[in-house]
Amino acid sequence: MPTGVPTTPTADSKMVGFTDKALRKVGRYALVIALGSFLFGYDTGVVSGALLFIKQDFGLSAFQQGAVVSVLLLGAIAGAQLIGGLADRRGRRSTLAGVALVFALGIAIAALAGGFGAMLVGRFIMGLSVGAVSALVPTYLSEISPAQIRGRVLTLNQLMITVGALVSYLVDLAFAGSHDWRAMFAIGLIPSLALAIGCRWLPESPSWLMNRGDEKQARSEIASLGGEKAADQTIARYKREAANRSKASAGEKAGRKGWRVLTAPRLRAALVVGISLAVLQQFAGINTIVYYAPTLMQRVGLSASNAILYSVFIGVINLATTIVSLRLVDRLGRRPLLLASLAGMLGSLVFLGFSFLDHWSPGLTLLFMLLYIVAFAIGMGPVFWVLLGEIFPSQDRAAGVGAGSTANWTANFVVSLAFLPLVNAIGAGKTFWIFAAVCVLGIWFVEHFVPETRNRNFSEVDADLQNRWQHRPHVELPAGAHDHPTAS
Repeated sequence: MPTGVPTTPTADSKMVGFTDKALRKVGRYALVIALGSFLFGYDTGVVSGALLFIKQDFGLSAFQQGAVVSVLLLGAIAGAQLIGGLADRRGRRSTLAGVALVFALGIAIAALAGGFGAMLVGRFIMGLSVGAVSALVPTYLSEISPAQIRGRVLTLNQLMITVGALVSYLVDLAFAGSHDWRAMFAIGLIPSLALAIGCRWLPESPSWLMNRGDEKQARSEIASLGGEKAADQTIARYKREAANRSKASAGEKAGRKGWRVLTAPRLRAALVVGISLAVLQQFAGINTIVYYAPTLMQRVGLSASNAILYSVFIGVINLATTIVSLRLVDRLGRRPLLLASLAGMLGSLVFLGFSFLDHWSPGLTLLFMLLYIVAFAIGMGPVFWVLLGEIFPSQDRAAGVGAGSTANWTANFVVSLAFLPLVNAIGAGKTFWIFAAVCVLGIWFVEHFVPETRNRNFSEVDADLQNRWQHRPHVELPAGAHDHPTAS
């Protein structure tokens, strides 16, 4: 089934045209949905500055400070696991509105916390919401987006995460003088309530409606953008691909629900690609740079007393490069950006390792850190989330994206927990070389097993994916559908 309304030619359909006005309307819907991603970035970033003052007010030990940070990751793992089934039962729109209210609850508890225990509760609830939107937002964006702008729309997810993180650093900076960490958290209530209210005007996912048997409402949602002709063509496409899917899944064990459906033979390749990219993204070391940049800079002789300013600087670089990726993802494709990103990360990590081992100047170390951020933000950061929303069929997309998000948060937690002990054991230089080796593995994996999804509907994506894994595709690729050669 196509991800959203198909707009590219295939063997069995004509081009479905959308006016600029219709595409702008989709863009406005996408911006409202991506407020969830903004909250993802804000709630994960705000603690970096707030913790400087929370630890003083509550007298936190080093372990307790780490718990305040990491409990959000545990909540995110749980949230990503739970959201798929809920979104499939309740719909994308109402589920997102509910998540926005849970965001507000967690933020309010954290802002009003009177001690360590209440802070942990607030941060865990915030984590539930962060994990939920990490899976729900890419799914929802994918299902409302015409193929011709789907890459750019899905890249909004990562863009708004970086915007949210940068805004959190700036808010931390604004309230640092007054030591008002409660205000740092409380500002997050504004986008939370804005998202909850904005959901009232969002359309429901046509794919979800079709899977629920509500063809009339699905047709109405599509016609409101592309007109009746586009709606007729799209509904016919949905029905053809549903028939193809039923044929492909004939003989599979009945009764699979939730995550168990992902073990079906027709979904195994997508599941392996989604989880592998999720783990590779984190095991390549991105959050060791984001979380521990001040600590690392101290190791090479620079003062990290103003940790918030370091975070702001990294946030600006991350945001600027993500904007560039937004412009490139539908022009160059997903695979070229992933391969270029991993190659850039590999080179940066190799030189970063040398900078620590050979005691190069602090300026060079900072330069290689920033080059690593640039390489990550151009591809591996946003494109992973784009692909995750494109490689699963619509009826299983929420479960598939949830599985990828859970793997991503779990890997994030493991790397964040192990990084400093590993640095203390073998040194920062060799640790970064381990991350470099992961990038080498990532290049090999993307080259051989990750399909191109640019300007393709799901049938074409799935055929490429199954061919790469030497499985029988659901539907043969139309002539000329390959944007890039298929790896053997």
